[in-house]
Amino acid sequence: MTRRRTPEADTQRAIVTALRIVLPRSAIVHHCANEVTEAGPRGVRRQAILVGMGVYAGFADLIVLSEGRVLFLEVKSKTGRLRPTQIGFRDAVRAQGFGWALVRSVDDALGALRDHGFASRVRPAQRVAP
Repeated sequence: MTRRRTPEADTQRAIVTALRIVLPRSAIVHHCANEVTEAGPRGVRRQAILVGMGVYAGFADLIVLSEGRVLFLEVKSKTGRLRPTQIGFRDAVRAQGFGWALVRSVDDALGALRDHGFASRVRPAQRVAP
């Protein structure tokens, strides 16, 4: 059986693994499954149920909570684009003073943590001058 290509999901799994290594042990990294990928009437019904339970259109893929800081991460493939609902979510989150970042790699995610002042258990490697 051939595995379907899922570049965003693969990137997200790598990011979650990295965040669990670098963030303090008390940090929370959470993915909110806010979409139903099932096609047809059954999928439509399931999505309606989720919306009724509080699913928010455009919600970020990951939310990071650590030492009083909050950061929303939207994971995209190298060519992925934000949908209008994701742009709306980004703008709403930023307007409330929370951090939000579009990330396409583990390096992007680690950079977003640094940019938003998150503490790390891992020290960056020191470059040795040639």
